[in-house]
Amino acid sequence: MARVIFYEKPGCKGGTRQKVLLTAAGHEVVAYSLLTEPWTAERLRSFFGDRPVSEWFNRSSPRIKSGEIVPEKLDADTALLLMLQDPLLIRRPLLQVGDRREVGFEVETIDAWIGLQPVDESFREMAENLMSKDLQGCAGGNHEHHHHEGGCKGHEKKQTSCSH
Repeated sequence: MARVIFYEKPGCKGGTRQKVLLTAAGHEVVAYSLLTEPWTAERLRSFFGDRPVSEWFNRSSPRIKSGEIVPEKLDADTALLLMLQDPLLIRRPLLQVGDRREVGFEVETIDAWIGLQPVDESFREMAENLMSKDLQGCAGGNHEHHHHEGGCKGHEKKQTSCSH
């Protein structure tokens, strides 16, 4: 089992579900606030690997949803500068196990990397239920997330406990 360093927005229900799934798989989760971590551009950049700049961003951030920031129009240096100024722009969670770092909670990627199968049969139904959901975004309301389609739909009309 792995020791997972987990940078999150504290209180976000999506992050809580992600940590539960990791814990059920036998991993030790060490959570830190993404918002108060003393980031440097170089350290933050290390989580994004070879992903395009547009995939570094939290599509539910108010500044992105409003159109103030358009990730597809940014270069890496500008994107990092904006994220250091406003950590809500950073896609979550940031994960680290050993020397490897990842961004976002893509179930298939994480399962292949460290495993997400529950270590105890009593966790199996809960884990399968969680893995069947989109664990990329917040889970602040009873709506579906469609981050792969360009945004977090559903927050526009209904304010939830997970404000971005």
